[in-house]
Amino acid sequence: MNLIIGSHVSFNKNDQLLGSVKEALSYNSNTFMFYTGAPQNTNRCEIDVNKTILADELMKKNGINKDNVIVHAPYIINLANDAKKENYDFAINFLKQELNRCETLGIKNIVLHPGSHVGLGEEKALDNIIYALKQILDKKRYTNILIETMAGKGSEVGKNIDEIKYIIDNVNSDNLGVCLDTCHLSDSGTDINDFNSYLDLFDEKVGINKIGCIHINDSMNEIGSHKDRHANIGFGKIGFEALINVIYNERLENIPKILETPYVTKDDNSKERLYPPYKEEIQMIRKKEFNDKLIEEIRNKNN
Repeated sequence: MNLIIGSHVSFNKNDQLLGSVKEALSYNSNTFMFYTGAPQNTNRCEIDVNKTILADELMKKNGINKDNVIVHAPYIINLANDAKKENYDFAINFLKQELNRCETLGIKNIVLHPGSHVGLGEEKALDNIIYALKQILDKKRYTNILIETMAGKGSEVGKNIDEIKYIIDNVNSDNLGVCLDTCHLSDSGTDINDFNSYLDLFDEKVGINKIGCIHINDSMNEIGSHKDRHANIGFGKIGFEALINVIYNERLENIPKILETPYVTKDDNSKERLYPPYKEEIQMIRKKEFNDKLIEEIRNKNN
């Protein structure tokens, strides 16, 4: 099977996409995902075309298909709430700018959290998202928007197939697709151990052809918790075998899989981030062998 696997990597103003590629290669990845700036604010550096050219050359040299590389939109974009028109209009315009940055970088897909209604109600929120996406995708674009499946934390929408379908059907754009997230799916009530049944229903209502990316994350919480707390692969409530079955599902073979798992901390009670686990997790995934000592080994090596 052609496994397309990678993780979240950094993107800074000095090295930009070239630095992202180098980090991905250090994890033995053949794809990756990044933010074009900090996810919590609107500060953005100018894209360095020369760095992008060097990044493209490095990807080509190492067998990374750029079409599989993903950008993630910043968290601050909330298309679901239009209570303050200036904030809503800003979110629409800022996402347009992010799409333009993706197109300058030559990135085909950007993942978007659909948003939270914050008291407006789900129906109004979904209609707000549809209106906004129609403004953003009012012309044929190089870059697609992939709506991410959400855990249903707080007032999040996009937490089930019907809500995703409603958005997809009403925007009706070839530039709109879906990103599945295994932690979010489990936390929203989907049994990852019966993932093929979920895919059957998704294919019937939305279409598997609409899936452009899969975030592979374990969950710290039980199914249906609506908490959205990612865990390292095999160290959460979903489990290694269930996630392996998602990753190696033949219906999803040509879709990039991206790890967004937590950095390893100094100890179980610490928030001090020590080391990204992506190289070791990708190695486990490639071998299909769970290492229950992985966290301990990383701590011993980096403490």
